[in-house]
Amino acid sequence: MGKKVIVKIPELLKRKAISLRELSRLTDIRHAALSELANQKRQNINFQHIERIADTFEIKDIREIIDLIDTEDK
Repeated sequence: MGKKVIVKIPELLKRKAISLRELSRLTDIRHAALSELANQKRQNINFQHIERIADTFEIKDIREIIDLIDTEDK
């Protein structure tokens, strides 16, 4: 078993009732970059992006944005 960091963008969008495109506009982060984060397609996480998302949603606890999950090693 390994660990994987996930960015919980889909949950945030649902909770705040906004679209990925709207989040892109509010945070000034490219839609494609947010989409890759939301779909766990990015290998690297840009901490500036996490900070902008936290600012936009007024999040104080980083665990609301990112999580660490167990994965099956392939």
